Amino acid sequence: MASSASNEVKFVPEEDNFLQRHVAFFDRNKDGIVYPSETYQGFRAIGCGYLLSAFASLFINMGLSSKTRPGKGFSFSFPIEVKNIHLAKHGSDSGVYDKDGRFVASKFEEIFAKHSKTHPDALTGEELKQLLNANKEPNDRKGAIAGYTEWKMLHFLCKDKNGLLHKETVRAAYDGSLFEQLEKQTASRKNP
Repeated sequence: MASSASNEVKFVPEEDNFLQRHVAFFDRNKDGIVYPSETYQGFRAIGCGYLLSAFASLFINMGLSSKTRPGKGFSFSFPIEVKNIHLAKHGSDSGVYDKDGRFVASKFEEIFAKHSKTHPDALTGEELKQLLNANKEPNDRKGAIAGYTEWKMLHFLCKDKNGLLHKETVRAAYDGSLFEQLEKQTASRKNP
């Protein structure tokens, strides 16, 4: 008799849905649902410390869970359904993900056309601050906080020795491949 594990269907994000691909990294068991423990494991895997990982797992899962579970009751386990992550898209963002979670190349290019003045393919800390202020929508405190947190964490984790956040790094964050790269780097530092 075959084991039930071999019969499990693993969640695969839609190829053109960058937002699903971005979130799917944190779905550590690939069942289409991200629990706070998986968010924590994902943040640890990309090199974040215990406290940041714990804070991120609570902040993210508590903030997104109910939005990704339409018609379902409240759950103290705060699951995020990856297939519905587009329903949790917040305001005061860059618009790089459309309403369905697909990548909008023109909006991505606009980030650098408008804000990368010092280096054409990278953002300084000050340019990042200008980007966040430009994206801020009136009366959207939650969206502004979410955007600020996402961008500042990306800058903290991925800036180069000169404090620059490079365009290819930001692109990789949007499609989720950055997390896999960071996980490999973190693993190689732990096991040289």
